[in-house]
Amino acid sequence: MRSYAILLGLVAFLPQLTSAHGFVSGVTVDGQWTAGSDPVWYYYPSGTAPATAGWDSLNQDLGFIEPANFGTSDIACHKSAKVGKNFIDVKAGDTIAFYWNTWPDSHKGPIINYIAPYKSTAGDLQWSKISQASIVSGTTWVTDTLIANNFTASTTIPRNLKAGDYVIRHEIIALHGGNNDNGAQAYPQCLNLRVSSSGSVAPNSGVVGTSLYKRTDPGIKFDLYTSYTTYPYPGPQLWTAAN
Repeated sequence: MRSYAILLGLVAFLPQLTSAHGFVSGVTVDGQWTAGSDPVWYYYPSGTAPATAGWDSLNQDLGFIEPANFGTSDIACHKSAKVGKNFIDVKAGDTIAFYWNTWPDSHKGPIINYIAPYKSTAGDLQWSKISQASIVSGTTWVTDTLIANNFTASTTIPRNLKAGDYVIRHEIIALHGGNNDNGAQAYPQCLNLRVSSSGSVAPNSGVVGTSLYKRTDPGIKFDLYTSYTTYPYPGPQLWTAAN
């Protein structure tokens, strides 16, 4: 009976995957794979879903956070996110590669990475931005590069970051509807990190998720369909103290 219930849930989920936006299925550090949260966790009987480093959220539709909800804790780690059970082992200065299961080429936009000292509640996490990328050249965006690289993007953990437990927030903001109010789409993905380091610099002035963006920010209400050469990144300035 349990297997049958899981099968029904997975079958219901498959049509959504065919037209999906995407999620981070896992990461690699020094060639070591660690699984992220797969949205099918929801269809497992209570307490039996696989433990991962990713934060489980109610994104079974593979949907997004709309700008109207930027003032809610959903913007931190996606809809009603719950803390992951495992940790990704990483050294300060390592490169972490994020593997999306897919991404549509029409959904151009920036990729932004944040880090926060570990807490078990999404709304309590205080984010420091560690990297951001957007326009590569012309109308080619970093999301096009992600697709060309087998749906993979990467960032570097600051080399002087103090050892400890953290949460990394990897996000794509899709701008294909950004010319309209409430048209941008945020896809935040959170995973737990366990950082080893001889560094001594810890984030001390992070921003809670509800204060990251406003729906009127120029980088949120951005028109892909007019001429542009630069992109105004939303959110706080880059935190470089541990670089």
